[in-house]
Amino acid sequence: MHVLQRFTKRYRTQLLHLWIEEVVGGLLRSLPGLTALVIRGWFYRRLFKMLGNSALFYPGVYISHSYGIRAGDSLAINSGATIDGRGGLTLGDHVMVGPNAVIVTSEHDHWQTAEPMMQVDHIMKPVAIGTDVWIGAQAVVSAGVSIGDGAVVAAGAVVTEDVAARAVVGGVPAKPIQTRN
Repeated sequence: MHVLQRFTKRYRTQLLHLWIEEVVGGLLRSLPGLTALVIRGWFYRRLFKMLGNSALFYPGVYISHSYGIRAGDSLAINSGATIDGRGGLTLGDHVMVGPNAVIVTSEHDHWQTAEPMMQVDHIMKPVAIGTDVWIGAQAVVSAGVSIGDGAVVAAGAVVTEDVAARAVVGGVPAKPIQTRN
C-alpha cells in the first residue's frame, strides 16, 4: 500500500486536526515576541488533549499529533524542540523542555523484515514525564519511557530507559549521574 494511503487510513479521524496543526502551527511557529507566545499557547490549548495553565511555546517549536498530548500547568517548550504525541504523551506540572530537544512516542517497526521499514506501521509507545522535570537542550526522549518527578535529563542525552524520580541522567544512552536531594 502506498505510504500516503496508509497514513490516511490510519489517521482518518484526525486528518483535519493534523492539517490545522501543520498549517496554522507552521504559520505561528516563527512569530517572535510575547504576543506570539500567547497566541501559540491559545492555539495549542485547543489542540492538546489537555493543557494546563501557563504554557509557553517558544518560536520554532514543532508539535505533531497534539491530540495525544496531556500537559499540566507551567509547561515551557523552548525553541527548536520537536514533540510527537501520536503514541500518547503525558507531561506533569512545571516541565521544561530545552532547545532542540526531541520527544517521540512511536517508532518504526524495524523488526518486520518482509517489507521495507517505510511501509510498516509505527509502534505506539506512550511516554510519561513527571512533575518538575527538566529535559535539557538537544536531549532525545525515546518512545515508551517514563521520567520520574523531579528528574533532570542532561543536554544531549538519549533516554532509552525509564528515569527514576529526582535522578540526573546524561550520556548516550542516558545513565544516572547523581540524585537531586
